[in-house]
Amino acid sequence: MASEPVLIFGPTGHVGSSTARAAHEHGANIIFAMRDTNKAVPGFSADQERGIERVYADLTKPDTIQEAVTKTGAKRAFMYLVFTASDHMRSSITALKSAGIEFIVFLSSYTVPDDLNSLSKDTNFIALAHGKVETVLKEVYGPAGYVAVRPGGFATNSLRWKDMIKSGGDIKTPYPEALFDWISNDDIGRVAGSVLARGPEVIQENGGRNWMLLFGPHPISQADAIETICKVTGRDAKIMPLDEEGSVEFYTTTSHLPEPLSRQMVGMLKKRAELGKSDGLEGPKYEQAVANIQKFGGKAPTGFKQWVEENKDEFEA
Repeated sequence: MASEPVLIFGPTGHVGSSTARAAHEHGANIIFAMRDTNKAVPGFSADQERGIERVYADLTKPDTIQEAVTKTGAKRAFMYLVFTASDHMRSSITALKSAGIEFIVFLSSYTVPDDLNSLSKDTNFIALAHGKVETVLKEVYGPAGYVAVRPGGFATNSLRWKDMIKSGGDIKTPYPEALFDWISNDDIGRVAGSVLARGPEVIQENGGRNWMLLFGPHPISQADAIETICKVTGRDAKIMPLDEEGSVEFYTTTSHLPEPLSRQMVGMLKKRAELGKSDGLEGPKYEQAVANIQKFGGKAPTGFKQWVEENKDEFEA
């Protein structure tokens, strides 16, 4: 169990705050590493946060990372991908290492291939961006110095529909028949926080792998997810599938992706719609990814309906 201070980058985010809570519950001495040290951290009241240090740090600015680690004496860190980093976050990871961080938990993606050497310019942008950071971590820290947590499709992605659901109008979405696993941010955070608190010993428990897949327990289509949200929130929905160009515009608007990346996203979604569960959401590998939530997070995985019920207020905000 970690007794030295551990840095939580991005503690105000869905997964970062869940990771912080889980690591704290495991006895880790957590520190919030934040770009805005005045921002509220979800799940921590003023009383709950008493004794937890806040420190300014920006994952795009290595000098602030160096200063934060030196100031706090942290030995472990939770971090995430910054897509805009031109060097695949090498300067930031090097700063963490040189300042004294010995072990990192990295929030990666299920799209990253098992073999990082198979990454190429033809790899989809999500897998390539996360995989390149994992490659840098491997080079800087070695295989025993980090664990990459690779979750599936976030349940929080469904919040992109909330304005349309609230308005009571047509809910326009690309490929509503496409399946996702809708993994809960709390499930991801429980695993990441546990791994952060326990450290490198988890790698052996994970069969010697320094990465772990995490999936939600019940894959359902986007259409079924929308209907679930509407039932829980007491609203009606009429789902309107978008054509390819409308789908591209959807992602440039809701996810703020450049058009080339939006087109790649639409291509991925089209393939998922055509393949169904064969796109990684069935079989032994999928079952192990679901089981990892219980194994490393200590609780049964959360189904999508339960997640919506627990986060109903977010759809009303």
